[in-house]
Amino acid sequence: MALGRVLVLGVDPAKIQGWDPEPVEAAIKRGQARFADHGIEADLCLVALDENPEGTIVEALTAKDYACVVIGGGIRKHEPLLEFFEKVVNLVRQHAPGAAIAFNSGPDDSADAALRWLRVDLNRS
Repeated sequence: MALGRVLVLGVDPAKIQGWDPEPVEAAIKRGQARFADHGIEADLCLVALDENPEGTIVEALTAKDYACVVIGGGIRKHEPLLEFFEKVVNLVRQHAPGAAIAFNSGPDDSADAALRWLRVDLNRS
C-alpha cells in the first residue's frame, strides 16, 4: 500500500547570505534520499525569503495531492520568521486541507517526520 506523496517546505540555503550552504544542502539531499529508501514519493520546495515565498509555496501545494507536508526548521526555528511560519501553516491548511502537517528536527529526518503521520493514516484505513 502506498504511503502517499509528501511535500517538504524549507528555506533555500543557497539564497541566505553570509554563510556556507553546502552542509545544509548535503543534509537536504540525504533527507530526500531517505524518502526513496522508504518508498515514499517526496517533493522539495525551497524558497528564497525575498522572492515571493508565499506564491512559491502555494504553487507547490497545489501542483499535486499531498498526504503530508513537512515544514522545515529553517522556516520554524528562526524567531524573526514567526509571522512567516504562521502564514506557511495557514497556506497548507488552505491549499492542502487533507494533508497532515509534520515538523522535522533537521533536513536529515524529514522522512521520519512524515512517517509519523503517514502511518497514522494507514492505521485509520
